[in-house]
Amino acid sequence: MLFLSSAGESFLQLIFVLIVFVGVLAVTYYVTKWIAGYQKTQCFNKNLEIIEAIKISSNKYVQIIRAGQDRYFLIAIGKDEVVPLGEISSDQLKEIEEGEATPITPVDFKSVLDKFSKKK
Repeated sequence: MLFLSSAGESFLQLIFVLIVFVGVLAVTYYVTKWIAGYQKTQCFNKNLEIIEAIKISSNKYVQIIRAGQDRYFLIAIGKDEVVPLGEISSDQLKEIEEGEATPITPVDFKSVLDKFSKKK
């Protein structure tokens, strides 16, 4: 029979706990990937697509939804409700070209800080 000192026993317990922890992490990772793959196959659709969305307040949005090939609907989404606002024809939609979107220009932090410090 093998007798270990308390330091050796503590070290073996630490190794065992680390192995169990890594095993639980691995199982969690693979189960999460499996669930994501299952949900991806269940939620795949070709007929509905969110074309554009704009946030109105913290939990309210207005969205343009494409249903089918060429029917577009404008809907308002609140915390607990979805309200249809109307139907939009494809001619009324503005296509955004790749270069047409306004780029976000970087702002120098020092200039912003100087601007606010001058106000005081």
